[in-house]
Amino acid sequence: MRGGRMRLVVRRFAAGFVAALIGFLARLITAVRGVRHSDEAYTEPCVFYANHASHGDFILIWTVLPPGLRAETRPVAGADYWQASRLRRFIGVDAFRSLLIARNGEHADIDPITAMAEALDQGSSLIVFPEGTRNTTEDRLLPLKSGIFHLAEARPDVDFVPVWISNLNRVLPKGEFLPVPLLCVVRFGAALRLDPGESKAAFLERARDRLLALADEDEPVCNRGTEQS
Repeated sequence: MRGGRMRLVVRRFAAGFVAALIGFLARLITAVRGVRHSDEAYTEPCVFYANHASHGDFILIWTVLPPGLRAETRPVAGADYWQASRLRRFIGVDAFRSLLIARNGEHADIDPITAMAEALDQGSSLIVFPEGTRNTTEDRLLPLKSGIFHLAEARPDVDFVPVWISNLNRVLPKGEFLPVPLLCVVRFGAALRLDPGESKAAFLERARDRLLALADEDEPVCNRGTEQS
């Protein structure tokens, strides 16, 4: 019993150290900074939903959150990727407390919306990527999947905060192994909620428009990103 408890303490310490180290390296490589729409404190559990271009997206969002909120925020990620090896499981589950969602039909008995709703009820905020997959196209944003609507429908009193991440796909382009130092910005927009009687199509369009508005706002920063210190 004593040995098992000690191993758990050591594992938790190692997980915290690894998360802090990865966050430090992310800041070192990208000089990432967070830009908020307002002074919203996000004191209640909320859902940060963002564009998706890299496996490092959630790390940048997590890194720029205030420490107290960071400790209560869980990325929602694909179980097939983060359970593919012991190292990925340790980083995804232990270090970042990711809420792993089954894709490709495995573990179909676990409903993703129920799992996310329960995490919110337990006091966790979530980081989600409603495009459903990394965007490797020339389009700024892929169509949003319906999951974000169903979560908003299940928890209509929860704030959904749009987040736009700039430049990360250029820091670690697809197929490359070494990151390229480049300024990244994580821009947080005004929160939205599902309006009473709002349709799925209307909500998804409104949520997508909020993201694209942040992208337009961030365009000047992206254009001069390599010139800033």
